[in-house]
Amino acid sequence: MIRSPGTPESLTPASRPNRVAIASLIGTTLEWYDFYLYGTAAALVFNKQFFSSLSPTSGTLAAFATFAVGFLARPLGGLLFGHFGDRIGRKATLVTSLLMMGAASTLIGVLPTFAAIGLWSPVLLVVLRLLQGVGLGGESSGAVLISVEHAPGNRGNLFGGFPQMGVPAGLVLANLVYFLTTSLSSDEAFTAWVWRVPFLLSAVLIVIGLVIRLRIAESPSFETVRKSGEVIAIPGWAALRGQWLGIILTVFMVTAASSCSYVFTAFSLSYGPTHFDLDRQTLLLGVTVGSVLWLASIPVWARVADTYGRRKVFLFGSFVLLLAAAVYFPIFDLGTTASAMIAFLCMALTTPISHALQGSIMADVFPAAMRYSGMGVILGLGSLLGGTAPLISTALFAAYGTTTPISVYLVVVCVVSIAAAIGLFRIAPVIDRGRRAAEARADGAPLVRPAH
Repeated sequence: MIRSPGTPESLTPASRPNRVAIASLIGTTLEWYDFYLYGTAAALVFNKQFFSSLSPTSGTLAAFATFAVGFLARPLGGLLFGHFGDRIGRKATLVTSLLMMGAASTLIGVLPTFAAIGLWSPVLLVVLRLLQGVGLGGESSGAVLISVEHAPGNRGNLFGGFPQMGVPAGLVLANLVYFLTTSLSSDEAFTAWVWRVPFLLSAVLIVIGLVIRLRIAESPSFETVRKSGEVIAIPGWAALRGQWLGIILTVFMVTAASSCSYVFTAFSLSYGPTHFDLDRQTLLLGVTVGSVLWLASIPVWARVADTYGRRKVFLFGSFVLLLAAAVYFPIFDLGTTASAMIAFLCMALTTPISHALQGSIMADVFPAAMRYSGMGVILGLGSLLGGTAPLISTALFAAYGTTTPISVYLVVVCVVSIAAAIGLFRIAPVIDRGRRAAEARADGAPLVRPAH
């Protein structure tokens, strides 16, 4: 997979794998906290605050459209931060992405509403959402990368899973904050101003994240590339030109988990209270509990993959996720709190199986000199396809008045992801040889074999 960073005795505290992995997890958690705050607010209040001139359905569609804007910006962020991450280093770009996300989220917390400044309000909201997307586009790939590149050779999947844990951890943190604020305030107060508090809290959390992230070492793989003079002038173009088939297949491979998770964590919060009069706080708590299970499952499945091979585990997880996608809405549409919790449980237990392994799989597609850029493209495009799921789901329900088309949509996405994964694993030997040859030119040290 990736070079071993060295023996424990040769490592400084800042470069120890466990410390880097924890720092990567904390930073990613804070960035996903910011990102998920927006998704929850889009489901609960943004239609009333920034699109009050529209009907309730149109306002919800508009709110989810701005949620999707963040995913439109992620490929740009992946390319931008990937370029500098491959040229000047992983650590500096990760610090910058954290600052960008924190600033954008804090400003959303003080943004005037439509009633105060009219059309400028949704326009500024979209701009800040774009900045969130650009920041997360650099964070998602960089955090996985710096953790994997510090990983011991026999635990690449586990260390690649640490940043993946930041996704549900950020969601848990965001939903807990929203749960507390909704519990401690009336509906009127929450809609009027209390919703801003979680966004303003971002400023404090980002300071904590920066202190932790500044204390880790640069990736040993990047240091090898820099010392050998193998830094590429335009790494993004080199990745697209040299690994275009691997990029296409991996983009579709990662789409299923993101699509299903956003329907579970965002669309359901809008759909349940609107169509079944389910309690909003109960649904928030259900998504939070489900996300805790998601979080706890990632290291388990990553360790299983380190032991038995990630291809088998990933394909198993993809098939199980397909089944969960097929039954999610038939269960949810029974219309009771218990059925909603069972649906959440199905998605929370199946999503992490394949999601846990995405980072380590993507890292193996590229040589170190273009790895950040290549992974940024994959995660940006994959999240773009997955992040539009709440918008597509809302539109499908508005058009047909039933969730059956949404179930069909999710099943089709899962089938495409499974086919892409099978294709990627079949061409993996060719990708391995090309990557290993490129790394061998940079450094003649022995490489650690990937745990397929």
